[in-house]
Amino acid sequence: MADDQVLRQTLVRLDGLGYKAYKEIQGSYRFPGFTLHIDFVQGDPFAAPSRLRVVVPQAEAGFPTETFHSRSREIALRDYLTRQFGKAAAAVREKRGSGNSGLMAIAPTSQYILERSALWVSEAVVEARFWVGLPARGRQILGRTAADLLCDDLPLIVGRSLFYSALNPTELQQHLTVAEDTDWLRDQLAARGLVAFVPDGALLPRQSGVDERPLQDSSAVRFRSPASLRVEFHRPNQGSISGMGIPKGITLIVGGGYHGKSTLLRAIALGIYTAIPGDGREHLVTDAAAVKIRAEDGRSITGVDISPFINHLPQGRSTTRFSTENASGSTSQAASIIEALEAGARLLLVDEDTSATNFMIRDRRMQALVAKDKEPITPLIDKIRQLYRDYDLSTILVMGGSGDYFDVADTVIAMTDYQPQDVTQQARAIAAQFATQRRAEGGDRFGSLTPRVPLPKRLDSPEKQGEQSWHGGRRGDTRPVEGDRPGRGPKLKARDIDELVFGSETVDLSAIEQLVEVGQVRTIGAAIAYLQQHYLDGRRTLPDLLNQITPQLATNRIDELTTYRQGDLVAVRPLELAAALNRLRSLSLR
Repeated sequence: MADDQVLRQTLVRLDGLGYKAYKEIQGSYRFPGFTLHIDFVQGDPFAAPSRLRVVVPQAEAGFPTETFHSRSREIALRDYLTRQFGKAAAAVREKRGSGNSGLMAIAPTSQYILERSALWVSEAVVEARFWVGLPARGRQILGRTAADLLCDDLPLIVGRSLFYSALNPTELQQHLTVAEDTDWLRDQLAARGLVAFVPDGALLPRQSGVDERPLQDSSAVRFRSPASLRVEFHRPNQGSISGMGIPKGITLIVGGGYHGKSTLLRAIALGIYTAIPGDGREHLVTDAAAVKIRAEDGRSITGVDISPFINHLPQGRSTTRFSTENASGSTSQAASIIEALEAGARLLLVDEDTSATNFMIRDRRMQALVAKDKEPITPLIDKIRQLYRDYDLSTILVMGGSGDYFDVADTVIAMTDYQPQDVTQQARAIAAQFATQRRAEGGDRFGSLTPRVPLPKRLDSPEKQGEQSWHGGRRGDTRPVEGDRPGRGPKLKARDIDELVFGSETVDLSAIEQLVEVGQVRTIGAAIAYLQQHYLDGRRTLPDLLNQITPQLATNRIDELTTYRQGDLVAVRPLELAAALNRLRSLSLR
């Protein structure tokens, strides 16, 4: 194997040549303490940056076994090292020519400790996958500049981020213990009869709707549980913690506008992930199968039995196999609940602000004016308890406009000045005093689920076959993009966290609110392509397909989804994959 000096000499020799001559450096090079693998060399300074890997023997990296001996710690260590590599690369980054010249970056991170394919740790090695924009002036190689970048800057970055001796052991240990304790807390919820836990002292407000960092404001109110809902856990690493436990069943979050109802629900929705230390939501946990549901005008629906909520449509349209290219708010919300139930959801999260009003409630006066035989919609209020009784599906619902839901709630939490109060007894007393006199609709049972089997047809447009490539990132993000995979299936493109291009189809993911990193969208695209290639046989139901691919979505097998080592995949739940599949307009089912 060649060494770093050979790489330096080669780069100096290439100085001034045409950019394609960079292909000569593809291969492996031994550096002091690590090996550099140049897996893919870009063909143009304006093209997707080159893909590189660094492999550090564990004998050199020196990470103690206890830093990655459990699954929680392994993921947290990988997350921490990804962040350290990114910080070190940013510290030495400078513009070095045209296009992406001089760029060196690893997959971007968020406020959450997630499993990413950018970094791997084992008893044998530490491996980091990253991108480099090889320097050029116009389309002429800047070989000496490239030598400085790869032979001087890269060893500095690796030395600062991938060796245990160079890191802050206290900070690293906190990252590991927070992750391990949070995962442990999430695992305890079911045994305690809970669907969510919000710790005392949590800081829930964020800087903005597009900035997940904690609000840095002295007026921000920290969370404190009402005594009646307070529970206590004894964590494996950090000892006792108390906070509000939300029990299974139907929970209402009520209160005046701007008092923190939606902020609390948003935090609960993202409690399926583990927040990094300092986020303010450390140890806030939610049932791992929680799904946020909203109305979604215009979405595609394919073959969903929405008859528990909607039936006898005008013109005799079927609602047992309901399909549309342009759903209304009510039909989209009904379909999303059925799809979530089919995919294995155990908790629904609903905010009236993003719901269809006619799907949520039909009060007594409207029932009197519009007879049931003229109204196809059975509102959620009449089905929410049946979902819990028949399918063990709990719901947390933000409701500020209709007290009719007091009749079906098990727990009522009022947010006042950003603090929760348990007002369950008051709500029950009010419900008894002011009877709504509305009639329950839709029968005594929720209804059965109809198994759906995706047909064995291509989910991407046949005329668009060819390269499978990754492009895009967060808006305004200069993170590099992945290169092409010639002849390997559909074209895939992730545009931020709200849009996936699959073949010739653009899939709107904006209503899948629990996606937090663009790498998750890439994983969804790769997983759909993988399902299409290996399992879409016309016999397996949608849940069967999800079960087949679940091991690849959030374990060490995520590399199986692609034909080469990608550094920009992020673990995603089967629930989000199912939601994306259900929004594919090319999907056909029986």
